[in-house]
Formats: sequence, structure tokens, C-alpha cells
Amino acid sequence: MITNDSEVNKESRADPSPDMWQQGQLVEVTITDLNDTGEGVGRLGERVVFVPDTVTGDRVLVRLVRVKPNYATGKLYELLERSPHRIRPHCIVADKCGGCQWQHIDYDYQQLAKQNLVVQALTRIGGFTSLPIAPILVSESPLTYRNKATYPLKRSTTGQVQAGYYQKGSHQLVNLNQCPVQDARLNPLLAQIKQDIQKRGWSIYDEINHQGKLRHLSLRIGRRSGEILLTLVSTNWNLLDLEVQAQEWLTRYPQLVGVCMNSQREANNIIFGSETRCIAGKPYLLEEFAGIEFQLKPDTFFQINTEVAERLLNAIAAQLELQGDEVLVDAYCGIGTFSLPLAKRVREVIGLEVQLTAVAQAQVNARINGITNITFQIGTVEELLPKLGIVPDIVLLDPPRKGCDRVVIETLLSTLPKRIVYVSCKPATLARDLKLLCQSGDYQLSHVQPADFFPQTPHVECVAFLHKR
Repeated sequence: MITNDSEVNKESRADPSPDMWQQGQLVEVTITDLNDTGEGVGRLGERVVFVPDTVTGDRVLVRLVRVKPNYATGKLYELLERSPHRIRPHCIVADKCGGCQWQHIDYDYQQLAKQNLVVQALTRIGGFTSLPIAPILVSESPLTYRNKATYPLKRSTTGQVQAGYYQKGSHQLVNLNQCPVQDARLNPLLAQIKQDIQKRGWSIYDEINHQGKLRHLSLRIGRRSGEILLTLVSTNWNLLDLEVQAQEWLTRYPQLVGVCMNSQREANNIIFGSETRCIAGKPYLLEEFAGIEFQLKPDTFFQINTEVAERLLNAIAAQLELQGDEVLVDAYCGIGTFSLPLAKRVREVIGLEVQLTAVAQAQVNARINGITNITFQIGTVEELLPKLGIVPDIVLLDPPRKGCDRVVIETLLSTLPKRIVYVSCKPATLARDLKLLCQSGDYQLSHVQPADFFPQTPHVECVAFLHKR
């Protein structure tokens, strides 16, 4: 149903023909689903319409932003009828900040929606009709779960140092003094560190003219250890009295174990550059994960939700029913987050990883834990996997969002390891790759375990288990 601004409150509205729908018009839509980017989904005749900041069951008035032959996108103009799944966000800037998309949705329904996203991907993209999907693994708390926060820095029009996340769909910074989804122990640092930067007079990077120094403030915490690492990302190493300020921070915050600086000089949106220096304290924090002690540096990739990641690892081990004599290949192994704990339960682990720094950290973490039955190879998985010269009992895949390179799929289908475990952060690419692995009949999908690593967002992690027929 379409209306002009002056007609919004009229009881009777005429339904024009579909070809009259235009950008800027107001339309009434009932939201019937959520998509994998977090938007509400409704219909205007034969067109699908996508509306952010809505939830299944909402009846809304929407301003059309874009109209295409088969779909439209819109912006919430007025909430006409509230969904029973809609709640008041925990964050006062949730309607502006781009960090969370689903704070207006109750957590029970978030879980249901994510479970459905996995089902829809596997059926529509993967073509699977029989889906052995377990209930989603959830966070004990849908808030305060993030073990790392990296904030862009900016100066306000009045010259005040700001840190926060970008407004939805823009590069306008939403200034924060606390964040409800990050570990609460990081909140006391945020507001005070901004004030310290202000007092020091350090210049803030301007992304438009590419001038200034400080670009990001990064805070990382060990959920079990409580150790905190603070990192400044800058275009320049020379910040006046940086060492003095770093020592002040270490004295003020007993849990802070290190202050680092990372150099990022390039005019792009990549957060961390290739070089990091320790200014005071240690260049890493210690964290315990699945019985393993890990060293985590400022730019180390480590799962953002420690507790749910550990539950997912336990689910993997339980499904595999490891006997201790298996050879396991961990493709895309990173710093050994999964491969090091699993090495204690198998005969041998081979880790494959393209990043040299990640391999170096994995080797350190193996050494400090006394794990000797694991080796790491440096290179892309598509290069290394065909050259292994063995048929492992288990291949663990944990690729980036784009999924596996086709060479990886072809290698698995030519060598046929007994079991494949596929960890994915994007159901669509997971479904695509599972279809390729199963369509020849060599493998059967035996179990799927979703996990909610990112409450308050539409992102869902998932692990799929394949066994050779």
C-alpha cells in the first residue's frame, strides 16, 4: 500500500499498480522474515522489500529508497504495529551505531532466525532435503561477550577526541564511552583513554585528506586471564611522550599488561599494518582456551566469543569420537585455535596456514604447551593440500567467508579422507561447498551444528560433518 506524506494517517488508501512504485514513496509493509544481512523482509505485490531495523511480525510504514523490477529497499518511517519479538535496545545509540543490527530483537528469536538462515542456505543453495541440524549453541549472555574491540578515532567539530563505531551505511562516527556487547572490563578504559589522548594533543587521522596520526584504538582482553592489551594504530611512530603515557596506563590499570603501537600508513580501510611495536609491558596477553595457554598479540586472529568458540570445539570433538590414532589436517589453522586442543586427542596434526606471523605464533603456542605431535606448513591451502602425500583420517576446514577454493574441493574429492569437518562463518558459501563435496555421492552430510558467536548481529557460525560413504 502506498501513500504520500500528507496521506499517512488516512484510513483508506488506494493501491496503485506496481509500476507506480517509485523511490521516495511511503508504503505499508508487513515483515515476514529476516535475511542474512539482518534486514526485515516483506512483500509489495510481487516485489520483495528489504527493511533494516525491523523484525518478523512488525507492520511498518517504509520510505522506499530503491525500486527495482523484482525487489525494493526501504527505510523504516513509522512502526504501525509492534512484533512480539521486538524489544527495547540495551544501547542508547543502537539506532545509529553500525556495530549491532539486532539489538531491537529478543535473543530467543535471534537464535530461531539464525537457525533458519542455516536451514534456508542448505536447502536453497545446497539442495539438501534431509537436514541433521542440532539446536544452535548460544552465549550465556547475549551482551558483554566480545573479547576485542577496535574503535576508529576522530575529532569532533569542537575538537574533542572521539572513539566509536560508524553510523549505519556511512563513515559518520558514533562516539561511545561504553559498549554493551564488549567485555565490561574494557569499558572503564575507553572514556579515560580518549581524555588522555586529548590532553597529550596527539593528532588524529583524517581519512578524507589522509593527514594526522592516530587512526584506531584497539582493546583486547583474555576472558579467562583478565589480561588486557592496548594498541594504538597510527600513521607515525612519533607521538610525544608516548612512553610516559604508556607507563601511566600500566600503573592506572592493573589488568593492563602491555601497550603497543601498530603502523598503518596506507590510505585504505585496513585496520592493522604489518608492523607492531611494544611500547611498555608485554607485546601479548595470555589466555586459556580449551585447556591450552595461548599468547595473543594485537593483530592475532582469535574467535571474538571465547566461550561459544570453546563449546563449538567441544561439539567437534564429541562428534568425531576421537580414538587417539587419527591423523588430522587443520586447513586454514591460524594460530592453532582448534588444532592445538585437538592435537591432545589424536596421533598427529598438520596445520596449513598462509600467514607467516600466524604460523610463528602457532609454533610458540605449541611449544609453551609442550605439544610435539603437530607441525605447521606455510602457504595457501590450495597449494599445500595436494602436496601432502598422505590421505588424512580427518580434514578440518575453516576458510574465510568466501569459502574454499575450487582446487581444495577437487583435492578432497580425489584423495577422499574418511571425514571432513567444515567450520564456516557464512552459511551461503558453506552450502555451496557442501553441495560440491556431496554431489558425486562420495560424501554424506551427517551433522550440522550452528553456533552464535555474534549475538545482536545476523552473523552465524556453523560446523558441518561429512563422512565418506
